Amino acid sequence: MTRTITPRAARPLVLLLLAVAGLLLAGAGPAAAHAALTGSDPQQGVVVPQAPAQVSLTFSEQVAMGDDSLRVLDPAGKRVDTGKPANISGTTYAVRLRGGLAKGTYTVTYQVISADSHPVGGAYTFSIGAPSKTSVVTGGQEVGGGLVGLLYGVGRYASYAGFIVLAGGAAFVLACWQRGAGVRAVQRLVVSGWLTLTTATLALLLLRGSYTTSGKAGDIVDLDLLGQVLQTKTGAALVSRLLLLAAAALFVAVLFGVYEKREDEEKRDLTFGLAIGGTVVAAGLAASWAMAEHASVGLQPGIAMPVDVVHLLAVAAWLGGLAALLVALYRAPADRPVEPAAVRRFSRLAFGSVVALIATGVYQSWRQLGSWSALTGTRYGQLLLVKVALVLVLVAIASFSRRWTARLAEAATDKAAVKAGKAAVKAGAGAGKAGAGAGKQATGAAAKGKHATEAAAAGGDARRAAQLARQRAAMDAARLKRQRDADPNRSGLRRSVLAEAGVAVVLLVVTTVLTQTEPGRTVEEAAAATSSSSSSSSSSAGTVTLDMPFDTGGQNGKGVVRLDIDPARVGGNEMHLYVQRPDGKAFDVPEVKVAFTLTAKSIGPLPVAPDHITTGHWAASGVEIPMAGDWQVAVTVRTSDIDQVTVTKNAQIG
Repeated sequence: MTRTITPRAARPLVLLLLAVAGLLLAGAGPAAAHAALTGSDPQQGVVVPQAPAQVSLTFSEQVAMGDDSLRVLDPAGKRVDTGKPANISGTTYAVRLRGGLAKGTYTVTYQVISADSHPVGGAYTFSIGAPSKTSVVTGGQEVGGGLVGLLYGVGRYASYAGFIVLAGGAAFVLACWQRGAGVRAVQRLVVSGWLTLTTATLALLLLRGSYTTSGKAGDIVDLDLLGQVLQTKTGAALVSRLLLLAAAALFVAVLFGVYEKREDEEKRDLTFGLAIGGTVVAAGLAASWAMAEHASVGLQPGIAMPVDVVHLLAVAAWLGGLAALLVALYRAPADRPVEPAAVRRFSRLAFGSVVALIATGVYQSWRQLGSWSALTGTRYGQLLLVKVALVLVLVAIASFSRRWTARLAEAATDKAAVKAGKAAVKAGAGAGKAGAGAGKQATGAAAKGKHATEAAAAGGDARRAAQLARQRAAMDAARLKRQRDADPNRSGLRRSVLAEAGVAVVLLVVTTVLTQTEPGRTVEEAAAATSSSSSSSSSSAGTVTLDMPFDTGGQNGKGVVRLDIDPARVGGNEMHLYVQRPDGKAFDVPEVKVAFTLTAKSIGPLPVAPDHITTGHWAASGVEIPMAGDWQVAVTVRTSDIDQVTVTKNAQIG
């Protein structure tokens, strides 16, 4: 007879599953880019006097490019690039353009794969001679989204969860509760981890091609795309994971087959062999993530990948072991309950895992953040703070579990002492009765014949006797379960472990989202590179670019004004003004005005009223700058009838 979870205990489990489902759906959208565009030639929004021979893009890290990864479109939306994109130097890639291009606004689109396996896409415009209308939509491309992106995100969550349950559950059995190898509920837990990880890995392998290219569901079964995926670092990691899962299947079969049937003496050598083999397989599975994601790129990959492996193993030992302990506390049969000693052993294992998590987590945080400002100023840093808070909560709840474990062990010791005392009393009473029993042996011998006759008669009803025996066994098992479940110490331990498991699931979700989020160091380096490339110094095209953040204080009043002055010399100049939201998307405002002032010579302000060209884009030609010098450029932005602000920046002109 197995115990079912009461409605009161099931309620938090249901709420937990709903919360996890919500988090999965919320977090399985397009993954944040892990490689950022840090520069381009021609630059975004500039007007070049002559058509360039090529367009080049510079990223924060190396990316993988296909034949159509980098495209240049004319105002009518026709491609004007020729040949395949080429790697010029390190992280800079270029594509050549056709000759004799007409004046107008051209659109550059790109869709590449970052070195840590995530798709990156975007678009921007530049103009030849003068701006023009364009039929191409330039609002950044969404890659890794749609149905395929959702399925891929769910597959990532499932693969992490399967690995944790598989590795952590097996570690709990070998290191903490070897008798658990014969408990069906624990067996099902570990096997379900293997099945989940295997299914998710196969799904990720099939989805990968469509996820990083078209995003179409029909391309999931495209064998050509699958062949291309197998030649990538991510494809190799997924195939390696499948091969290791075959070895893991053999490990699980031995653990719950041959190992469970061995006597305690015979288990020692087999335990050592399983521990070594299981550790090697688990480390290999963890390495299949480390070799294809954050740890494989950036600073110190030779150190970061082993550290990431240790981090994943520590997470699995802690959270996977916690799941196995929860199942053992609720579903273990009455004749094989999880002992307090097993809980104490797991407590020590969990403590070691936490120490390893802290050590490896500090290194990973330094490597991925790079500065204190990234801890609060980037999404990666904010998620990391949430993860740290969840770990602290988990450790606090674990302290309560240790207290309940200590009380459970003390109660077990007291019961053992009482049982030993009763046994001694019974032994004394039995010795007093031995003499009287000897006198009755003769009479008993005479009665044996009669008993034999009765036994023969009872043999005819053996089936009824066997049925009664089974009923008595079931009643005894139910009684033992009631006695065990009535123990307040065990009930307290169950509640605290259930709370730990709930927090652990949320922690797993946050950790998985972290692996899909652009590291803080990359975000800040890309921002610094962009700021440097758009500073007030002249570009190769003779253009001065000024970026000026603004905040009018009203609704939707925040954004950035980008002002291009070409060729930034005395006399007539072309001026282009772009208004963007904080996320980089262009948007219109009711009014923008520009004024130039040369304070050193008391010239100005010289007002300029640019014409509206397209969404978020204004331009003016023939802007006269009468004298070279350090000019103050003032831009007034009005976002509503009453909300406006003026922002200023100096530019060296002439």
